[in-house]
Amino acid sequence: MKHFERQLEEVKNCRLCEQYLPLGPRPVFSIHPSSKILIVGQAPGTKVHATGIPWNDPSGDELRRWLDIDRETFYDASIFGIMPMGFCYPGKGKGGDLPPRPECAPQWHDLLKKWMPEIELVLLIGAYAQNYYLGKEKKKSLRETVKNYQEYLPEFFPLVHPSPRNRRWMKTNPWFEDEVLPILKIKVEEIIKKST
Repeated sequence: MKHFERQLEEVKNCRLCEQYLPLGPRPVFSIHPSSKILIVGQAPGTKVHATGIPWNDPSGDELRRWLDIDRETFYDASIFGIMPMGFCYPGKGKGGDLPPRPECAPQWHDLLKKWMPEIELVLLIGAYAQNYYLGKEKKKSLRETVKNYQEYLPEFFPLVHPSPRNRRWMKTNPWFEDEVLPILKIKVEEIIKKST
């Protein structure tokens, strides 16, 4: 466990792209050697940066609704590992937050995943996570990738980002709520039941 704690400290003290971060570095993630489901999102927003708690915002509330779990379960690192594509708040762009810093995932993801040998399912939330993990296997659009989620099981489950900004997407793609979320809830429930 000492080596694991040392690894966590190394990531928490990362200054790799400090010069590009308007609020300074504050890596936000949560992992445990017993994590069963890994959530790979984009990057923290300002609220998450301020609290240091991943998914502690309206997007997190929506994600927990999708998964049909409470906050206590969500923040149990022995069940859910949380590892964004960019660990720190990247700053504001024209249409919202900037993309996750590109240095982060290549630097830390493989290293941290080695500490989570019991991962059964990886939730790929948004295009950045899907591009990185699915590569050429992803479809031409995020919509098509998510619609064809069965092709990536049992390892990956691609999802749209649960941001309030995507409410319009949800309305124009009712199949997501009707067909995809019920399967997601079943998969998550099965894994949680096995681990408790």
